[in-house]
Amino acid sequence: MSANALVIIPTYNEIENISQMVPTVMALPSSFDLLIVDDGSPDGTAQAVRRLMAQYPGRVFLEERSGKQGLGTAYLHGFRWGLARDYTWLFEMDADFSHNPADLERLLDACREQGYDMSIGSRYVNGVNVVNWPMGRVLMSYFASVYVRLITGMPFRDATAGFKCYHRQVLKAILAEPVKFVGYAFQIEMKFKAWQQGFRITEVPIIFTERVAGASKMTSGIVQEAIWGVIWLTVRGWFQKNNR
Repeated sequence: MSANALVIIPTYNEIENISQMVPTVMALPSSFDLLIVDDGSPDGTAQAVRRLMAQYPGRVFLEERSGKQGLGTAYLHGFRWGLARDYTWLFEMDADFSHNPADLERLLDACREQGYDMSIGSRYVNGVNVVNWPMGRVLMSYFASVYVRLITGMPFRDATAGFKCYHRQVLKAILAEPVKFVGYAFQIEMKFKAWQQGFRITEVPIIFTERVAGASKMTSGIVQEAIWGVIWLTVRGWFQKNNR
């Protein structure tokens, strides 16, 4: 039975992962649909997805864009695509198996069965659940979330998480205004706007595993955007009311 749920995965040079990711998601009990938003990967990621589309007609979709335009813009493209097709639940997930696809079921359950508007796959809600990261990166990520909580007032233990389920009404409310950030701060901005508008949000504990194949897209510029972006969001939030 279809869950009326769309998983959105941005890709750039993920051919090593996407050929395994698509059948893994397709095999889940809740019959998720899957949209790949590819930013002109030169390694043939889009061609691999097209071959998989033939195996899963009507469930796997591909949107191709020219050049790297940023993680945030890829998700926004996917959200608008999914909203236009009346999906009720829309997910963000990485292509590299750092997010366990099986946890999609738990994120969906938190929203559909427990009544939350948004669920966050959290690395830090129950201690620190990160596998194969060097200690320096774990500390940077953990204290980045602490920094976000202190500056914004948001209660979430994993404020920078990129594994999430949204009810369509959350995205419609957020997208009623422009989204400013496209990198690491995009994840913070989406949570901040949903929280600011009073939606019910929960954190679901997950185990995050560092990618085995492909290369990380993290850069120092993305981190700097997040540091200043948190301050910008907080100050802007002082002048906005709950519009829900």
